[in-house]
Amino acid sequence: MNGELPITNDSMPHSAAALASPFVIGNSKLVIPPESRLGKAVHSLTGGLLRHWQNILTAFVQVWANKGRSVLTTLGIIIGVTSTITVVSMVQGFGNYVTDIIRGFGTNLIFVFPYSPEGFKDILLGRVTMDVDDVRAVGARCDKVRRISPIIFSQATIEFGRSKVSNVRIRGATEEFQSIRSFYVDKGRFFGPLEVDRGAYVCALGADMLRQLQCDERIVGEDIYISGQRFRVLGILEPKGKVMDDNPDEVVVLPYTTALKVWPEMRVFMPFMVEATGEKDAAECALQITRVLRERHNIPPGTISDFRVHTQDELLRDLERVKVAATSVLAGIVGISLIVGGIGVMNVMLVSVTERTREIGLRKSVGGRRRDIMAQFLTEAVVLAVVGGSIGVFLGYSICYVASLHPSMVKVNVPMWAVALGLTCSAGVGVLFGMIPAFKAAILHPIDALRHE
Repeated sequence: MNGELPITNDSMPHSAAALASPFVIGNSKLVIPPESRLGKAVHSLTGGLLRHWQNILTAFVQVWANKGRSVLTTLGIIIGVTSTITVVSMVQGFGNYVTDIIRGFGTNLIFVFPYSPEGFKDILLGRVTMDVDDVRAVGARCDKVRRISPIIFSQATIEFGRSKVSNVRIRGATEEFQSIRSFYVDKGRFFGPLEVDRGAYVCALGADMLRQLQCDERIVGEDIYISGQRFRVLGILEPKGKVMDDNPDEVVVLPYTTALKVWPEMRVFMPFMVEATGEKDAAECALQITRVLRERHNIPPGTISDFRVHTQDELLRDLERVKVAATSVLAGIVGISLIVGGIGVMNVMLVSVTERTREIGLRKSVGGRRRDIMAQFLTEAVVLAVVGGSIGVFLGYSICYVASLHPSMVKVNVPMWAVALGLTCSAGVGVLFGMIPAFKAAILHPIDALRHE
């Protein structure tokens, strides 16, 4: 058979065999009779693909023939897709930036704060307190705690030479502060355990404090005044950068024992931070802290705790939820312009149907079916919308790229799902708003269409 695998029989007419469709498989030919079910299916499939391809080519010809009208028609879709991609990419970029900074502090970081609920429960709890003994008990009894440090929150006025800065944020902590927060000294040194035990009047300055105090790195070793008390500057902390409303570069860190001398009222309201032994141990560490503090505070079962335990994972999950919600809301708002663009596509396609009424009548008179006419105009609407969406994707990419070049801008990457969403919505708009013009063209009577002037 010379490598030929005919699917036929000896009684098949020669003309039918001549019309059989050959398919090459390796070095062999597969001959499918057109009368068979497989032959009819292949003929229908290839014919359908050919018709759709012709419709797409015709749609591009119509778009190119009316370039100005096509651009104005798709302007709403272009703006909608551009806005959607830009907004989604910006929100994702800022969200990833904040998430990376929080992860930089460590996902095994835990904060514990005294908590006083409002209303009747507050009366049941009585006076809410948390002191250094609670911190020591947690450090001694929780085996999942690697490092622990009290943290005093306060504000003060700082003076250096002729410079005076008010409402400076003060943080009182132990020598473990820089390891727990991954917040190390850039110049000079941090205070040590002996200075914490003695309550020495020493401190480390945030990087932005140099600008506010109108000084430079030579301030290390000099004295500044915090709330009228003289402190020796031991070092300058590395710059961290601003995160939303929090700027860690504008803080002054000093031993918590010294902070308690300046602000003694903080002795009974002392939050603390904990570094768990590992990222996977953070949840168990939080449970151990809760158990120890509830026992020390004599809180009976079923009663709300007088403290709150916050892990970095919880913060990251909350941030992710906010990012998703913000992305969805903003994308939905700017996506309204896609509807406006779809209305424009529908109007222009209705005009196109009117202009090409005689063409429609001619096609129907030579055997064109309703579904063929409808498919042609529906394809033109979809192609017009997708062309507008593609231009919007290009503009969105360009805007994000140019924005990323700014030195103060976060890194903005366009997610592929945003591109797919933009193009899918464009095609959906084309289908939705192209149905009415396509149906109007399909139901035209051929005689009335040929008579149209």
